[in-house]
Amino acid sequence: MERQTLYSTDTAIGIQTSFFPSVYNWMTLGLGLTAIVSMLTVNSPSALQFVFGNRMVFFGLIIAELAVVMILSGAIQRLSASAATGLFLLYSALSGITFAVIFLAYTSSSITSAFLVTAGTFGAMSLYGHVTKRDLTSWGSFLFMGLIGLIIASVVNIFLQSAMITWVTTYIGVIIFVGLTAYDTQKLKVLAQGGFASGEERHKAAILGALRLYLDFINLFLMLLRIFGRRR
Repeated sequence: MERQTLYSTDTAIGIQTSFFPSVYNWMTLGLGLTAIVSMLTVNSPSALQFVFGNRMVFFGLIIAELAVVMILSGAIQRLSASAATGLFLLYSALSGITFAVIFLAYTSSSITSAFLVTAGTFGAMSLYGHVTKRDLTSWGSFLFMGLIGLIIASVVNIFLQSAMITWVTTYIGVIIFVGLTAYDTQKLKVLAQGGFASGEERHKAAILGALRLYLDFINLFLMLLRIFGRRR
């Protein structure tokens, strides 16, 4: 019985050791693809005209991004590992196209600074979520309600154009995505501890985990850029 317990513990540790590098590698690949596509879009006048010269195209891309996230999050069990991977890379590329506006609106130095601050903050909170003994489950409902409120306030402010609402939602957004980084990391840790039925299931879980952490990173970056960024 003792040997079986030791074996199970070693197996769980081995799964976590291989699972998290896979999650972070896919997340990094997604961020890299987003950056490359953004730069290509910015340096192509025809692409800029096509995307930002027509509101229907731009909002169509936004809707496509939301659809991909919904499919990945809601139908991951019915997707093959290759399909899940393809959708994640597609989402990263679509985000790169729409995020090209960032390079047009902000200086390169402020984008770099915001990215470095985001990377440091994300890394610290992800590490906290991984090593803390505190159960962060209770954060979930609080952060989810805050996220819903943030989305509603942002949509309303499209019509109100209130500078105060913009800054309030920005600072609240930083708190929410800092918390989500730790929460999602711990949730992935618990998932890895439970084990996976097959290598394909582990790969799909890594892709979904990469998507969640990617979203946490990107949204935190956008909030910090709004605070610290210098416009052109």
